[in-house]
Amino acid sequence: MPPLLVLVSSEERRGAAAGSGGSAASSSSGPRSAGGPSPRPSRRSFSAEYKLAIVAEYENAPNGEKGAILRREGLYSSHVIEWTRARDAGALGGGPDSRRSAQRSRRSAEAVELERLRARNAKLEADLTKTRTALDIMGKAHALLEQLSGSADDQEPPTPRKKH
Repeated sequence: MPPLLVLVSSEERRGAAAGSGGSAASSSSGPRSAGGPSPRPSRRSFSAEYKLAIVAEYENAPNGEKGAILRREGLYSSHVIEWTRARDAGALGGGPDSRRSAQRSRRSAEAVELERLRARNAKLEADLTKTRTALDIMGKAHALLEQLSGSADDQEPPTPRKKH
């Protein structure tokens, strides 16, 4: 009998590790099971807490590590983009609570937007500093090359050496 193949998402692994997940064998979605073809795999769904955790981890990761997070979790960048937009719109906060006022939820959405814009501003400021430093270096290199070019014009060209 061929071995049973079981596919488990990283969220299910986390849940199983925490003791809240179900049996991994009961969620088999392999190519074949003992009773014939397996049922069609179900679409993955992610909790709001998971989405928020992944978005936060993705945003805080350096550029080279972002792809590693996506590979580890089995996600696409479009997931994170969609979840970030939902978070910024206030849709990932667990949905609007009837006990909360509309003004309070609007303020939290504004606070999220303000935080996002401040982070973007900080990144742009850092980029501007790098650009200014690069331009300063380029200016100094240009001046040095001009100076070398001018001193080369003042000197006589070297006489070619004869071969022995």
